[in-house]
Amino acid sequence: MEKRRIIVDYKNITSEQLALITDRYPEGFAPEDMISFKNSKGETVRAVPLETSDTKYLFKVSIEMERRMEAFMDEDDDSEPATDDATPDEDVAEDLDD
Repeated sequence: MEKRRIIVDYKNITSEQLALITDRYPEGFAPEDMISFKNSKGETVRAVPLETSDTKYLFKVSIEMERRMEAFMDEDDDSEPATDDATPDEDVAEDLDD
């Protein structure tokens, strides 16, 4: 079965899609993460690709999209309790060993 292909504008992004994209790009987008294409009006559009098991997304990138991602991540950070299980240096060392 072929995957669905969906282009999502920031105005129409759902909470679930926002969670997917913030999980994939927790530090935001770098220029190499983005692709550019011409839409039907001949305008250049920048988008970030993201693929799930059943869908290929292109999320149109705009300043408003980046603001919504930051706000979503801030809300998520506020809802998580702080833990002292590991220092940040230990987390980095574990990640580098993988």
